[in-house]
Amino acid sequence: MNKILGLDLGTKTIGIAMSDELGIAHGYETFRFEEFNYKKAREYVNELCLKFNIVEVALGIPYYASGDLSPRAKSCLRFKDDLLTLNPNLKIEMVDESYSTIEADELLKESNLSYAKRKEVVDEMAALVILNRYLSKKGGK
Repeated sequence: MNKILGLDLGTKTIGIAMSDELGIAHGYETFRFEEFNYKKAREYVNELCLKFNIVEVALGIPYYASGDLSPRAKSCLRFKDDLLTLNPNLKIEMVDESYSTIEADELLKESNLSYAKRKEVVDEMAALVILNRYLSKKGGK
């Protein structure tokens, strides 16, 4: 199985998770960039894809509880389109990221991490939640 990247896109950070060849997801890192500098984030993600030979990406997209796309979803869709322009070989699937940060924070609390440490890695963990959702859905097909 090829490695798959999971992404949780924010306005100043992008949480990154990656699956291994066995399909097991792991947190990778939280990449920080200047607010709204999606170009820098996109270039970094593309570098990772090239470095690890990744052709499949699960990108979180935010919905309201009603099921409608949130205003921030527009940034995620543009990020997807621009990343595909940069690297047309990628397969990018949009994954509902609803409550992923809350779920990630709960997992981190269970690990007895300090608030400061949780804040430092919560985006990475949210990406892990998104990637696991994608892998579960993919495995069910």
